[in-house]
Amino acid sequence: MVDLTTRRAGLALAGLLAADGLAHLYWATGATWPAADARALSLAVLGAEVPFTPPVVLPLAAALLTASAAVGARAYGRGGRAAALVTGAVAAGLTVRGLAGAGWALGLEAGVEGAGPAFHRLNLLLYTPLCAGFGWAAVRVLRRSPRDH
Repeated sequence: MVDLTTRRAGLALAGLLAADGLAHLYWATGATWPAADARALSLAVLGAEVPFTPPVVLPLAAALLTASAAVGARAYGRGGRAAALVTGAVAAGLTVRGLAGAGWALGLEAGVEGAGPAFHRLNLLLYTPLCAGFGWAAVRVLRRSPRDH
C-alpha cells in the first residue's frame, strides 16, 4: 500500500530542492534578486561573503537538481541504491544545517559572527524551520520500503 504522506513529503522536498537549484541557476546569470547586490545576497543567504559567480553557483545548482530528481524517485520507490544514498545525504545535510541554525538562533555565533541582521532573521524564520521540516521529510522518504509503490 502506498504511504501518501511519505510520497507527498518526498515530492515537497524534491520541489524545494528544484526551486533552490533554479535560484542558483538564476544567480549564475549575475542577477542578485532578492538582494540589492552580490555582497548583500551572500550575507543574507550564507552569513558570509562568498562570490555568487557561475563557477560557484553552477555546481551547486547541478547538485540541487540532481538531489531533487533522486528524492523524487525515492518518493515513488524508484532509483534504487543511488536514490537512497542521495536522499540520505540530503537528510544528513539538512539535519546538520538545522542544528547549526538552531545554535545560531540561540546565540552561538561560530561561523556567522559578521553575518548581520538579515541572515539572523532569515535563519530564525526561514532557513532553520525549513531544514528541520524537510530534514524530517528526507528521513521519512529514506526509510520508505522499496515495496511501497
